Parts: sequence; C-alpha cells; structure tokens
Amino acid sequence: MARAALRCAAWAERWFPDAYVFAVLGVIVVAVSALAHGATAQATVGAFGDGFWTLIPFTMQMVFVVIGGYVVATAPVVARLIDALARFPRSGRGAVCFVALVGMLSSLVSWGFSLVFAGLLVRALGRRDDLDMDYRAAGAAAYLGLGAVWAMGLSSSAAQLQANPASMPPGLIEITGVLPFTQTILLWQSIALTASLIVVSLAMCWWTAPRGASARTAREFIDTTQVATPAIPPRSRPGEWLEYSPVLTILLSLLAFGWLAREFASKPAVSAIASLNTYNFLFLALGLLLHWRPRSFLDAVARAVPGTTGVLIQFPLYGGIAMMLTAATGDGGQTLAHRLSSAFVHVASTDSFAVVMGAYSAVLGFFVPSGGGKWIIEAPYVMQAANELKVHLGWAVQVYNAAEALPNLINPFWMLPLLGVLGLKARDIVGFTFMQLLVHIPLVLGLLWLLGNTLTYQPPVMT
Repeated sequence: MARAALRCAAWAERWFPDAYVFAVLGVIVVAVSALAHGATAQATVGAFGDGFWTLIPFTMQMVFVVIGGYVVATAPVVARLIDALARFPRSGRGAVCFVALVGMLSSLVSWGFSLVFAGLLVRALGRRDDLDMDYRAAGAAAYLGLGAVWAMGLSSSAAQLQANPASMPPGLIEITGVLPFTQTILLWQSIALTASLIVVSLAMCWWTAPRGASARTAREFIDTTQVATPAIPPRSRPGEWLEYSPVLTILLSLLAFGWLAREFASKPAVSAIASLNTYNFLFLALGLLLHWRPRSFLDAVARAVPGTTGVLIQFPLYGGIAMMLTAATGDGGQTLAHRLSSAFVHVASTDSFAVVMGAYSAVLGFFVPSGGGKWIIEAPYVMQAANELKVHLGWAVQVYNAAEALPNLINPFWMLPLLGVLGLKARDIVGFTFMQLLVHIPLVLGLLWLLGNTLTYQPPVMT
C-alpha cells in the first residue's frame, strides 16, 4: 500500500493541477453540461454571473474560520500544547496516525479548528529530526477530519439545520419535520459508522505512509526552523504602547464575551454554536484573549491571511457552479440538478436508497462542495423520496452526511486552509487521500446500506 500511495503521489505531483485550475475546469464542465441539456447560452451565462457573488458571505465566514482557528492554535498556550503533543509519536508512521486521530476527533467538534490545529501539529512534528515522517502523508492525515467524519459530528451543517426549525426553509420542514440529534448524529448506527471510519482511516494511514528513504520530510517543503509563534519584537517607539499593553485586550474581551454569554444563555449551546458567525466570533475573542497583547494577536492574523488566498479567489467560482446547476433551466424547464436527482431517484428503492442517494450526493458534492448549501438544494427531493420509499428520515440525513465527505478527499476546495498552514499544494497530498477514497467508498456505501436496514420509517414530526 505504501508503494501504491507513492505512485499516486508521484502521479498527482506531475499531473494534478493547482486548485484554481481545478475550480475553473469545474465551471467549464458544468456549463457545457447545462448547455448539452438544453439550457440556452444566455441562461447559462446569466446563472454563472448571478451565482458568482452568492457565496461571498460564506466566503468571508470561511476566511474567518481560517483566521480564527489559526489565531487560537498559534496562541502561546495552545502552541505549547501542540509542542507537547508532538513529543508523543515514536516513529514516522506513528506520527502520521497520531495526526489522523487528532484531526478526526477534533473535527467531530469543529471542522475549522481541526484543520488548523492538525496542520500546526504536522508542522511541529516536522521539526523533529528523529522522525522519518513523510510530510505529505502527515498533511493528508491532517485532512482526514474533513475527508472522513466531520459531517458525522456536532458541526454537521445538515444535522444542525434539521434540528433547528427556525433555520429551515418552510417547504423543507413540511417534508421532514424536525429531526433532533437523537435521530441523526446520535443514532447508535451513526456512531458505529463513525467509529468504523476512524479505525479504517488510521489503518490506511499506517499502511500507506512512506518510511525510510522513501519518506520526504518537512525540510523539503518548508523552513523547519521557523516557529509557528515567533516572539513579538520589542517596542521601539512610544506610540506602540497600547499595542503591547493588555488594556485594550481586556476591555474588548469584556464586550465580546459579554455578548457570547448572552447568546449562549438565550438559546441551547448546540444551537448557538451552529451559527458560523457566533462560532467565528468565539474563536476570534478567544484568540485575542489568549494572545493577551494586541501586537501578538495582529501578528498572528497577518500570518493567517496568506492561507486564505485560495478561499477568496475560488469560492466565487463554486457559487457560479451551484447557480448553473440549480438555475439554468433547459428542456422542459428542468435544471441540471433536477435532471440528475430525477435519474437517481427513479432507480432507487427502499432497499437501495442509501447506496443510490449516497453515490449521488458524493458525485454532486464534487461540483458543489458546500455541506450546508448543498443540503438545502438536495433536501427537498431527497427527503421527499425518503418519505415515499419509507426510509428513516434521520438516516437519510446521515446518508447525506457520510457520503458528502467522500469527494472532499480529492476535491481541493476544503484543502485550501490546511494547505496554507502546511505550505503545500493539493498535488502533494491528494495521492494519499485518493488511497483513502478507494477504501472509503465501498466502506461508507456498504455500511449505509447495512445499518440502514436496522431502522424503521417514522413520519415527520412537527414541533
């Protein structure tokens, strides 16, 4: 398996395009497909232009996920924790598996923090001269939270949406009702699926990690002498006094944490943290407090910003893709997304629903890699099909969650924040994540079918 992973990595390094090129190719493929299915050039071009800016709020939220996660993860106290964790592994392969475990477990709580924290752990491990850790394999391991289990945890966009009726579109709540976490991510079947994915992913990390002369260490990719949190330079002029004093930090933190306290007191904690704005605000406020001095906080933000470059330039392209899929109508007034869904729903049965819809969600997720946004697109017809076929509605959500993560393993969309932290390109890690994908596809689809057979249909419940 290690040899196969190396061959995949070598192929990816030679042939895999930059993430921006990948996004542009996705735009072209979807545009041509829409035209082939009867959409006019005017409708296709209009949909692309109209959709280009639709993800701007989400884009900025993702930028702040990177910045907030980086600021917290590079705070002196957290940096010391990362350095302490980096002392545990005793071998290169063990280090890769350790990164994968940390990344996957933390992603069940917060995928944004998982990316940055696991990435900085890889960098800390890369500074150890006594480990023959392959930096590419470790980077791929740090990505497994997003590529395997994040949507099965608390930050699942679909599960959060279905549990919060106030956030659901009116048409969707009439189809699905309210589905609390006990009917989705807290089902024992869901927990069993998640545990299986973690165990198998760790085994694949062990088997595919190069070692010895085949391992390419961090020194080949980054300057390992550069620490994640360099000490702030001494104050050089009187005007910098407030930048080096904690006075502003204390006053601003009182306001920030006062608002957060009110937010969490007024609604359930799970509902409050489900808001990306609240989540980002929490991380920024925590990062500000942990850095203590404004100068240290601002320096951390400055180091985080380069890692957001790909997000800023590529997310608008994905907004255009999503709009072409869902708004460029062709023959019969049908969109490309509707034609795709109709084809899959037509061949599904109660027994095959999990496999068919899981495969469909995975394929569509490759072109629209937005867990929450894509669920709003898919949910009306996917959940209506679940009702008609008498499939457990909570499990239908989990079919989406488990399958939605599959394309992440080779789609550079969500790799961008991590790649910015690691100083790598998508081509450097996709050979290893592709090996994971080959195993995850039959495992996920098989377990979705098998475990789904243990559940019985319950009609929608309105609250």
